[in-house]
Amino acid sequence: MRPDLHPDIEARAIDWMIRQRDPGFAEWDAFADWLAEDPGHADAYDAIASLDADLDALPPAAKPQVVWEETPVRRRPSRRAWFGGAVAAALVAVVSVSSFNLLGDANRIETAAGEHRTITLADGSKIEINGASLVTLDDDRPRFARLERGEAMFHVVHRDGDPFVVEAGKAEIVDLGTAFNVVRRNAGTSVAVSEGVVAYNPRRENVRVVAGQGLDATDDGQEAPKVHDVEVANVGGWRTGLLVYNGTPLTDVADDLRRTAGMEIRIAPEASDLSFRGALIIAEDRGRTVADLAALSGTRAERRGDGWVLTR
Repeated sequence: MRPDLHPDIEARAIDWMIRQRDPGFAEWDAFADWLAEDPGHADAYDAIASLDADLDALPPAAKPQVVWEETPVRRRPSRRAWFGGAVAAALVAVVSVSSFNLLGDANRIETAAGEHRTITLADGSKIEINGASLVTLDDDRPRFARLERGEAMFHVVHRDGDPFVVEAGKAEIVDLGTAFNVVRRNAGTSVAVSEGVVAYNPRRENVRVVAGQGLDATDDGQEAPKVHDVEVANVGGWRTGLLVYNGTPLTDVADDLRRTAGMEIRIAPEASDLSFRGALIIAEDRGRTVADLAALSGTRAERRGDGWVLTR
């Protein structure tokens, strides 16, 4: 990652680059609007385009062999080298999405770590479910879902007078015409909105969260829910293998990687107080993703069994 570029702007530029590889890409007006918002946007996009062109000019590399010995990951690349590798990974990595079969209770949708599922409800609303997650539905409440654990992205078809309700822990999240991501972890709930508006706990705190905002709340209610700005392009970024953080506890990053990619990463006690800022690409070579995480967080990654341990 280039140190002179804000991570959110850099991640958005990567997102535009990836999407424009699709022959059906048609959002040129939106892309032009984004470039015009800030001169830094064009600088970020030009830098990434230049790196992309350099990568395209390289001869094809031999397919890497996966080595499973328990050897520490010592690579600590320069930020430019890391970013070049991240762009390459973002342009070629594919996060597999399992086919969805309703087995047993059709209203209980549970995913394994690294598994993603998408369901479409009768009203046309769509739920994209990340790995290690559990969503339950209710035949008597067709405009309802409960996120028992994990993470899900909701694309809600709005109906006046019949809001879609998502329960997460002790909280209710009510749509007001919306696309939003919800995470349940550590007896807390996080919401990030990419379109429209949601009302968080309308019968208690009644906090409105609009597109470009996120909210963090704990179940014990000892602190008021905290609203903060988010980059719309990064909401639900787990679906494309791009995870962007701004001061997130390293333990939560490890939890995200386990859920999204099935990667087992343990944070040693002496590193548990560290926070992480930056963008991670879930590469086909998981070791590279872990090496990038270690390099950017100032930790050391060691391979242990089927997973890794990060230490100071």
